[in-house]
Amino acid sequence: MSPSMSDLTAIAPLLLVAGTALVVVLVDALAKRNRILGPVLTLAGLAAAMTFALPALGDAPASAAFGGMIRTGGFTSFFTLVFCVSGLLSVLLSMSYIETMVPGKGEYYALILLAVSGMILMAAAGDLVVFFLGLELMSLSFYILAGFARGRMTSNEAALKYFLLGAFATGFLLYGIALVYGATGSTALAGFPSRTGGLQQPLLLLAGLALLMIGLMFKVGAVPFHMWVPDVYEGAPTTVSAFMSTGGKAAAFSGFLIIFTPALLITQPALRDVVAAVAAISMVAGNVIAVTQTSVKRMLAYSSIAHAGYILAGVVAANPAGSNGVLFYLMSYTLMNAGAFGVVSLLENPDGSMLTFDECAGLSRRSPLVAALTAVFMFSLAGVPPFAGFFGKYYVFAGTVEAGFTWLAIVGVLMSVVSAYYYLRLVVLMYFNDQPGGQAVAVRPFGLAAVIVAAIALIGFGIFPSILLGLTARCF
Repeated sequence: MSPSMSDLTAIAPLLLVAGTALVVVLVDALAKRNRILGPVLTLAGLAAAMTFALPALGDAPASAAFGGMIRTGGFTSFFTLVFCVSGLLSVLLSMSYIETMVPGKGEYYALILLAVSGMILMAAAGDLVVFFLGLELMSLSFYILAGFARGRMTSNEAALKYFLLGAFATGFLLYGIALVYGATGSTALAGFPSRTGGLQQPLLLLAGLALLMIGLMFKVGAVPFHMWVPDVYEGAPTTVSAFMSTGGKAAAFSGFLIIFTPALLITQPALRDVVAAVAAISMVAGNVIAVTQTSVKRMLAYSSIAHAGYILAGVVAANPAGSNGVLFYLMSYTLMNAGAFGVVSLLENPDGSMLTFDECAGLSRRSPLVAALTAVFMFSLAGVPPFAGFFGKYYVFAGTVEAGFTWLAIVGVLMSVVSAYYYLRLVVLMYFNDQPGGQAVAVRPFGLAAVIVAAIALIGFGIFPSILLGLTARCF
């Protein structure tokens, strides 16, 4: 049966992003000397996808397309916006940076578009098979992007580690899908919680759900499936790390929300307790290890593990407050982490070596604007008001307390205090320490523009959180 016009309209953002990827590949082959056309087309494709996703933000009741394989509505549209924002910021950061690292490689932008296509497919999945296809499309693009700086050993190592561990995690996920199908007789996500009751093989279902959870926890970088995060984020090109840590994490959490729904977690309390334990361990391990780091990039990598724990706390809540908090947090996290890695890309040494805390000393004297922007992102990541990061944590923890997991909220608050040490330590070094002859800040206008836009958005959502919260409330 051929798809109807309504089916094609429902996946218009996905078609635009995937179609733009094909155009970028073609343009790169025909006009290799024109290095600005590829990123411009990429920006245009992502902006067009956002334009098509915006009108559906108010559609709370999710409808279906392609015979129920694809879900539409506010939830899918919101995540499409998050993915496109992540892609737009990453492309702007890359326009000068990637040419310095790996000049003349136009396929870079096509890979970003293909990764975004996979993310959109994951958030729109109405079936576990469709979700798996989106996950693999995203993951394969990430494996290549992580090793894009082929002349650097650390980049090659990052790609190899990510590929090997990612393939292993994919095996868990696929085996979990097979077991869930064996237990319920279907891979459809519609009505999934209702099919889990009164089964003849409940242990088979639990085993399948546990394997699905392992695969998703690897993708979000939660403990104990976090081993790849610091090495991959440090070794990959910084703009790729920004993209993976924002869009990739958001896509994996979209999977958590559509598979491990509140109805499922409430009917399977054992799984809920496991997610709560993983959230607490991730918050503790990520923050404690981040304190000991001397590299800014590795610090951000370990802090991303802690943030995965914060967001998982919202999943554990299994109530509207927690779910809305997760969406608010993901948009805020996309802005602040893309901005933080963006600043690192501006400060990174020309040879690609990592930036240390000591090298940031006196940055406020060398580049007051970049230092001020860095401070905005560090304060937001630490959860200091009035930035959006504060309200992200507030809404997540409020949902957790409402659900009766007060102990988890207490752990989150205490670990947020710990995180303030290493985030604010960087700010103190920039403004109150000096380093004679420190490195100059690279002049990359597009990258600087991306960082400024992210900072303004963080301040705006922090002062007027109701704008973003009003959108998230329509997604369920």
